[in-house]
Amino acid sequence: MKVTARTIAVEVLGRVARDGAYAAAALDAELDRHPGLDPRERALAAELTYGTLRAQGALLRAVEKHAPRGVSDDAVRRHLLVAAYQLLLLDRVPAWAAVDEAVGNLKAMRGPRVAGFANAVLRKVGTDTLDLATAIRDSAPPWLVAALVEVVGADEADGLLGIDVPLGRVWARAVRGTETPAWLRDAEPHRTVAGAFAVPGGDPEKLDGYAAGAFAIQEPGAQLVALSLGALPGERVLDACAGRGQKTTLIAARLAENGEVWATDAHPNKLKALAREAERLHLVAPKTAAVDHTLGPGDIPGGFDRVLVDAPCTGVGTLRRRPEIAGRLGPTDPKRLGALAAKILRGAATRAKDGGRVVFAVCSVLAEEAEQVIESSSDLLEPMPFDAPEVIALFGAGTSSFRLLPKRHGTDGYFVASLLKK
Repeated sequence: MKVTARTIAVEVLGRVARDGAYAAAALDAELDRHPGLDPRERALAAELTYGTLRAQGALLRAVEKHAPRGVSDDAVRRHLLVAAYQLLLLDRVPAWAAVDEAVGNLKAMRGPRVAGFANAVLRKVGTDTLDLATAIRDSAPPWLVAALVEVVGADEADGLLGIDVPLGRVWARAVRGTETPAWLRDAEPHRTVAGAFAVPGGDPEKLDGYAAGAFAIQEPGAQLVALSLGALPGERVLDACAGRGQKTTLIAARLAENGEVWATDAHPNKLKALAREAERLHLVAPKTAAVDHTLGPGDIPGGFDRVLVDAPCTGVGTLRRRPEIAGRLGPTDPKRLGALAAKILRGAATRAKDGGRVVFAVCSVLAEEAEQVIESSSDLLEPMPFDAPEVIALFGAGTSSFRLLPKRHGTDGYFVASLLKK
């Protein structure tokens, strides 16, 4: 088959379903295999992949309505779902083209009999109608939609699911001490998070200034989480769940050469990536250690002025960018992951000095992973108003916790709390 946006989307959907891959990583890998693909086809591949994932349940019902015996062949089903998305929810592809390409691909894959079946089904699907917002809501697990609505209301729940919010934008922050490239000087600023700027289309690593370390790619909400720690030059700071270090490097840049930054994570490979990123950004390398804070601090010293705990969670705050997450979660997962976050918070908080600040964050808005985690640590930690000017400017003085939301703030969904180590 000729490689097109459609065949790439079908392949990515297969990797997501079959291998448990994340759609973004699988799509990047597939596009990297075909560097000569037209930019319009690359953009369409992303639209087909994410659109089909968000509306998958509704699209499957639309297909099965006209295939009452179901579709047992996974590859055939994926081709039908992508075509159904084009027919019902995407105006930019003519209906005849969507049907013809799907039928042609399936004829090459499975022969004329299956192609004939697909042709009959898709021509009937094309006579139906489907509303995008309703399709996305109806495709998410009902328990999850109900939980989101209970916490943030129906409108912001829609935003978290990817309804009526801008999608696919990449954001960056400038790095101090380097020459700012022209594109970044002229870039659109984020409407909520000062210091975040929109990145032009294409591969950010090919933009002017990337190799020189002039900017870092980071989602605006994640930038604000790091800024909310309020780290000051000369302080000792621990990023307890550092991952690949996006927040760590922002903190390190704030401390300059006068402070001390430690970064820990349970996965050593992530810490290696962190070290490479710090080197690219010309930062003093943070001290790193592989630590599982549910088991103990390892060799990490105590007495830190500030500790950031960006804990593992369901990730429902990122659903608009990672729609595959919804199908992998069950009703008991928020409570289970909230209990894990509470253990990590308690373990990492022991590294803060008495009277030190601990900031807890999750890319979730669910109460089991937010307020309930804070309540479970009340013997060790107590609410303390943020002292970061960026947070005070956005939420007001005296705020000790907040949620970031897609529609209200233009970010992923987060819960962030500032705490005092007793």
